[in-house]
Amino acid sequence: MAFPGRNFEPVPGKSVQTNPAPAPLWLLLRVNALQAWRRLLSVREQSRLLTGIIALFIGGYLGLSFWLFYHGMKFIAKFTGLGVLLTERLMYVLFAFLFALLLLSNLIISYTNLFRNRETAFLTALPLSTRTIFRWKFIESALLASWAFLFLIAPLLAAFGLVHGAPWHFYPFAVLLTGLFIVLPGVLGAGLAIAIGRFLDRRSFQIAVVLTAVVLLALAAFWWKTQAVTDEMLDVRTLRALDQLLTRTRFTMFPFLPSYWLSAAVLQWAEGVLRGAAFFALVLLSHALFFGGLAFTRCGDWFYGTASAVQSRAGAGGRRHGLRGRRESRSAVGLLEKIFSAFFWLDRDSRALAVKDLRMFWRDTTQWGQSVMLFGLLGAYIINLRNFTHQLNSEFWVNLIAFLNLFACSLNLATVTTRFVFPQFSLEGRRLWIVGMAPMGLARVVKAKYWLASMMSLAVTSGLITLSCHLLKMPWSRVAFFGAVIAVMTFALNGLAVGLGVLYPNFKDANPAKIVSGFGGTLCLVLSSVYILASIALLVFGAGGLHARVSWTLESIGAFVLLSFVIGWLPLRLALQRLENIEI
Repeated sequence: MAFPGRNFEPVPGKSVQTNPAPAPLWLLLRVNALQAWRRLLSVREQSRLLTGIIALFIGGYLGLSFWLFYHGMKFIAKFTGLGVLLTERLMYVLFAFLFALLLLSNLIISYTNLFRNRETAFLTALPLSTRTIFRWKFIESALLASWAFLFLIAPLLAAFGLVHGAPWHFYPFAVLLTGLFIVLPGVLGAGLAIAIGRFLDRRSFQIAVVLTAVVLLALAAFWWKTQAVTDEMLDVRTLRALDQLLTRTRFTMFPFLPSYWLSAAVLQWAEGVLRGAAFFALVLLSHALFFGGLAFTRCGDWFYGTASAVQSRAGAGGRRHGLRGRRESRSAVGLLEKIFSAFFWLDRDSRALAVKDLRMFWRDTTQWGQSVMLFGLLGAYIINLRNFTHQLNSEFWVNLIAFLNLFACSLNLATVTTRFVFPQFSLEGRRLWIVGMAPMGLARVVKAKYWLASMMSLAVTSGLITLSCHLLKMPWSRVAFFGAVIAVMTFALNGLAVGLGVLYPNFKDANPAKIVSGFGGTLCLVLSSVYILASIALLVFGAGGLHARVSWTLESIGAFVLLSFVIGWLPLRLALQRLENIEI
């Protein structure tokens, strides 16, 4: 009797034909690709509404972004002599900053995928080489970190090619260059993740990282300190003023930056300089092959040693706190417990839940790393408003920038609430029955999560909006108005995320990214985006200074408050009602 997949001793005199086993890396790639495809088919079969919403959202984003890029570049191209200079400099600056963002994103995702991932721990126990495990996780991390980058630059490059009349072969060439470009930040991010995981517990390494960050921030603040442009310079010498405005962006044209190779190849190919474009493409190809080969052949051994160090570090900490004697007799009161003990009006169980959620948030590098990246970039932009506010003499432009800052802050808030607040209820997982049987009850748990998320996000958003309005030299009445608006939007978006998280839970997955990828997370993101667009439109129409009728202003603000109340209160109310009959 023969069993498929088993190996038996061959019979003497007879030849046995065996199918060669596929390579482990190829097997991992094929299995995960099949799983992703089947998951996509199951989503389409289970919910056509979800499939339609996702397709509509992706198509709308690509169409809108292409329209904006196309008309923006077409407008810049109208300025004879200046249009080419501005377009080239914008391309260099854009790809340089995108390279930095890709590097940071690859660092965060690679660290989580390599050292804080259940699949990695499972694969390590299998008879697989560490090089194979690292290669698969490297490919997975690079794809997860780069898909947003591809969605961003695809309409940009398409609009650039149409505006400049690029030939048809420009587009496949740009796709090839983009694929080579994302390899370099992926390799650097994975290498930095291994270095951080290996030496993170060393005090000298921690001090060196902090000092390096402080020095880089000081250099960045000094470098981007712009000089004022006088009205006489703007009227008489436009090129000189433009050169002075762009002088701090010259570092993006450093010839040894990968972003410079990509930008130069794209620009020269669109202009018909094929030899120059091919040269930079070969430079990019050679570096991608060298560093990619180094990652595929050498980093696997370093990964295994680092993973062992990371896992043993957690165990050492547990043994250190578990020593018997005087340490065990002392009460384990940490900093968070001391901080929340000051909130005496809160119940002890609510304070304990808040401490637990904050600690879980801090232990997950992906969560706080992405939050810092999102709001840190917005904060850096807002701080630099002081460099050109003296040029804003018109009330129209001041209000326009203030509403754009409100729009950007609310979009960042919607991203954070959808990514981190929505999966909080589902992350309780199979332990939810323990919380449900506790005296606190599920309803109070959900309320505590809502208020904790709202207060933490409100502290960040209100601070950014207040600083933005102050740098724009707006009166305190307008500062209070924008502060109240962002406060209302904060409570509404957190209510929407918490409510939909309870209405559409996913207790099977422990990965927040997979939880957000379901119907509830997609619906939360779409409703948050629609709510923000509708709110900004109402506020601009009513309080943007477009008219002087007080009745229209009051009606617009009232409609905004009503919309926020419905968006924030209704899902949360439905979620609390569902908790009364939920089956665990």
